[in-house]
Amino acid sequence: MDTTTGWLVVAFLAATAHALYSPSDDVIELTSSNFQQKVIQSGDVWLVEFYAPWCGHCKNLVPEWKKAATALKGVAKVGAVDMTAHQSVGGPYNVRGFPTIKVFGLNKDKPEDYNGARSAQAMVDSALQQVQKVVKARLSGKGGKSGGSGGSGGQGSGGSKAGNKDDVIELTDSNFEDQVLNSDDLWLVEFFAPWCGHCKRLEPEWASAATELKGKVKLGALDATVHTVMASRYQIQGFPTIKVFAAGKKDGDATDYQGGRTASDIVAYALDAHAENIPPPEVVEVVDSDVMKACAEKQLCVVSFLPHILDTGASGRNQYLEQLRMMGEKYKKKVWGWVWAEAGAQSALEEALGIGGFGYPAMAAVNSRKMKYATLKGSFSETGINEFLRELSVGRGSTAPVKGAALPEAQTIEPWDGQDGQLPEEEEWDLSDVELDDLDEDSKDEL
Repeated sequence: MDTTTGWLVVAFLAATAHALYSPSDDVIELTSSNFQQKVIQSGDVWLVEFYAPWCGHCKNLVPEWKKAATALKGVAKVGAVDMTAHQSVGGPYNVRGFPTIKVFGLNKDKPEDYNGARSAQAMVDSALQQVQKVVKARLSGKGGKSGGSGGSGGQGSGGSKAGNKDDVIELTDSNFEDQVLNSDDLWLVEFFAPWCGHCKRLEPEWASAATELKGKVKLGALDATVHTVMASRYQIQGFPTIKVFAAGKKDGDATDYQGGRTASDIVAYALDAHAENIPPPEVVEVVDSDVMKACAEKQLCVVSFLPHILDTGASGRNQYLEQLRMMGEKYKKKVWGWVWAEAGAQSALEEALGIGGFGYPAMAAVNSRKMKYATLKGSFSETGINEFLRELSVGRGSTAPVKGAALPEAQTIEPWDGQDGQLPEEEEWDLSDVELDDLDEDSKDEL
């Protein structure tokens, strides 16, 4: 083996060492780049495992999952997503623990949870049931895609969802600055030439991505053979060239797009970039029920209970709040809700989340859909909170049911005014009209 080959083998082994499945298996590796095309846009029934390489249960599942994949070959597809590398794939499906198995059958937008036995036979039976549903639906003319992901043809025939060309914004020399450079939106801009074959193949993929990203990321197209001012400004040398303009970028800077040219590749890249550009969440004080209801709508609501203002003063409380804002910034891609309350101000909420009315500051993370919560056991510090939230983000950590199976109504209170606390004024006693004869003998002696 020569030196070059040796290094290639080492690099390959290093890149695949963490995975539970290899290319020689019948289990198909799914990633953020290929998931849409292979699974969602496919006419096949898919069993998909969302796993983490360190997960013991995932390792135990490997031989049965491989056996099921081999048995279903040509009938249904069996795939696996490494969530430590492609976390964005599991996000839309609320994947919280590992392994999680989803069945993508007749309606790919609403996969079913697989809750059966973790044996190859049970998983194959489940897949066959889904195949029967798809076949019956096709016979009745009620649905089911007939095209698979293995069609022939160029890039534009990769099974993309139909896109609306109108969702791609036509850019020109005259509107580019106003539309793109003065925009607070994230933009992906294609510089093309009408005669370019690669541009023509990209066109349906670009339209499909624009439709899917509508309302989140804007996709534009500029004919560089006509609008040469902008093409020259960004030194366009070949076609198509895709440039990325970050949200709120006013100086005209752009970066080169280096991702794939399928709709799923473009969407995956854009959503990741969009998540990077979203502002950090606000840490809101629980002053009424509306605050908690808004937080409960998030996938996870992080609730902190801070010490009484008399215990910390304004400076101490602001330090805690700044710490929470830093954590919110770090985990902003999760789009969690963040709220806080003063110790004792929302006692019913404390009780429901097992805080117990003592030990402040304290923190709990609530999954309102499952009505379960987890409490911070470590220190209320950057390290302690980060470890707590990191465990939750990968589906680990112990949880408990919310007391009463529902979050209590929050008390309506006045929001903190940002000032130090004030001790209540003591009531003064006026003894000027008290006669000494009214006092008992012992009191007279003391006086």
